[in-house]
Amino acid sequence: MALALCFVLLSPAIGLAEPFATKAPVAFLIDETSGSVILSKNADRPVEPAAMAKLMTMAVVGRALGRNEIALDTVYPISVETWRKGGAPSGSATMFAPVKSRIAVSDLLRGAIVQAANDACYALSEGMTGKLDGLVPRMNDLAAEIGLSHTVFRNVTGFSDPQQTTTARDLATLLAWLRDNEPAIYAIYGEKEFTWNKIRQTNRNPLLTEGLGVDGGSTGASDGAGYGLVVSAMHGNQHFVLVLHGLQSVRERAEEARRLLEWAEGSFEPKIAFAKDVVVAHASVYGGNTAEVPLVADRDVSVLARKEADERLAAQVVYDGPVEAPIRKGDVVAHLQITRDGQVSQEVPLHAAADVPIGSLPRRAFGAIYELGVGLVRGEPRKR
Repeated sequence: MALALCFVLLSPAIGLAEPFATKAPVAFLIDETSGSVILSKNADRPVEPAAMAKLMTMAVVGRALGRNEIALDTVYPISVETWRKGGAPSGSATMFAPVKSRIAVSDLLRGAIVQAANDACYALSEGMTGKLDGLVPRMNDLAAEIGLSHTVFRNVTGFSDPQQTTTARDLATLLAWLRDNEPAIYAIYGEKEFTWNKIRQTNRNPLLTEGLGVDGGSTGASDGAGYGLVVSAMHGNQHFVLVLHGLQSVRERAEEARRLLEWAEGSFEPKIAFAKDVVVAHASVYGGNTAEVPLVADRDVSVLARKEADERLAAQVVYDGPVEAPIRKGDVVAHLQITRDGQVSQEVPLHAAADVPIGSLPRRAFGAIYELGVGLVRGEPRKR
């Protein structure tokens, strides 16, 4: 069942800002602070993660560190296979670890994160599991745990594999999760360079030095997927996560990312749409001592609104209804969906603002008769 709501966030200027146009075939931009989706272009289209798959490799290694399965000073050898497939002979991104050398986890992490080094990823996986891609089952388990419902990993490096896919939305979720849950690992993504074996390499993230508040992220590219990136940027109390994919060159990727972040940071500001504990709507109740229950959010519902235009956003309350009694105050019984430009921008759980105990027998009987009659007219309630 859906209840439509309408609201306008007013600003002094006249007219509506134009939506951002990007060359990227796939783009997704979200303000993690409010949960507002600012731009969504093919955000759920399956794409190749390329080297951005390493984000999950690092997440799994970070979890192992947190559980004391390994330590930063744990040393792993560089096997011939790791050297051949991920080192200098591979022609791919590498930290140039010499074959049969031994390297501490702390240095392998920096090689994998700052330099996107494939030999570092293989060395970590082989050291922890005995296999070059032995961490893949853990990567897929963690992907399922954090809700990456359209992502499958097949290797620890991001090398092309037709069965290794993700989406822009999942990549944004992964980077935000890594930032929130593995801060020590995430901090390395902000390091601008790393030197190993007397070879200095700069971070592949082109936006770290652009003054846009970018504090981390990852790039990726392949012949089939094109050029992509996922980055996190802080702007005041806003936390943007941006994903672009399918661009034609390193330069185009950097330019599009810079333009989009500048647009977001200059065009939007947070505003309160619904205050905490203020009744947003009422949901129908079946079998209770009352026919409705008031719905509230347990926090201020903040949205990103355009600074220089009246922002007309649509909202609806969605729930499986009527809701069956008994209902306890605080139960999540519905969700508030806010849409921008016809797409869901954010979804917020709504809680019952009061208890609704089971009603008397006559009231329940009346409710059953009423529901039967209304149900014949309206058909099945909308399912989420």
